[in-house]
Amino acid sequence: MDMTRFVNTFGRYLRAKYGEKVHKISVNASFTCPNRDGTKGIGGCTFCNNASFSPDTTNAGDITAQIQSAKEKVSKRTGAGKFIAYFQSYSNTYGSVEDLRRYYDEALSDPDVIGLAVGTRPDCVPDPVLALLKEYQDKGYEVWLELGLQSTFDASLIAVNRGHGLAEYEDAVKRAKSFGLKICTHLIMGLPGEAPEDTLTSFDRVVALGVDAIKVHPLHIVKGTQLARDWKHGRVKEMTMDEYTNVMAEVIRRAPEHLLFHRLTGSGERQYLLSPEWAMKKWDILGMIYRKLEGACEIGNRVSK
Repeated sequence: MDMTRFVNTFGRYLRAKYGEKVHKISVNASFTCPNRDGTKGIGGCTFCNNASFSPDTTNAGDITAQIQSAKEKVSKRTGAGKFIAYFQSYSNTYGSVEDLRRYYDEALSDPDVIGLAVGTRPDCVPDPVLALLKEYQDKGYEVWLELGLQSTFDASLIAVNRGHGLAEYEDAVKRAKSFGLKICTHLIMGLPGEAPEDTLTSFDRVVALGVDAIKVHPLHIVKGTQLARDWKHGRVKEMTMDEYTNVMAEVIRRAPEHLLFHRLTGSGERQYLLSPEWAMKKWDILGMIYRKLEGACEIGNRVSK
């Protein structure tokens, strides 16, 4: 299965640019979030338990030690020799420029780390932070601003206690682009109140703003969240793997040629995931997406003849 037949993958982009395999490694710098510390709200998003997607970095420690440990594990598994430090847990631009510079500099002090991927919220990227990221990019580092949007529907964002709306995201993208930064947007398919097909609308809106890359994964219902409590009371409709892969195949077909896909699905961690169980079957999901793309391609070839 060669997904690059149909998808402009982030891995292929990195290999073409750097001539070798480059892998992202998660870093936890003990950031928090304005939707947790009371600035905008408390409790965070109803679906959020950071331990469910970055368990190895949940207990934050010395950044240098985290990177060294991750490098050893990833190198053995993938053969990668170069790395991007992925500041993943919570909002990784939510701090003073001085503190951010210290964290980012420490990550980049490792000679094998060639760049930064900074995950954050659209309402946490003031211009001084964007200027800081631009500094690193101007020095030749691979820099990605990863904006967690999840949906372009304000009603959905309110329903999951997101703490921001589409307008904040549009403003963040506009300003980040003015600094020449590369932007990857995160979307979640299957949020409460949304049909899987609604992700197509969100995708079209995001692409129209000129982002460089996208990440999509199905809604994960994980332990320790408000969403898990709603699910247990039957208030959350579960999406099927067929529904997810149908929409993802269409997302890929609609994607402009330049758009990179950082992720087509996400499996989470088994000890936290309550539903859907099929989300753990990453390769089954990717295989089903591939077959649907291949089938559509064969039909198109027959019609063109």
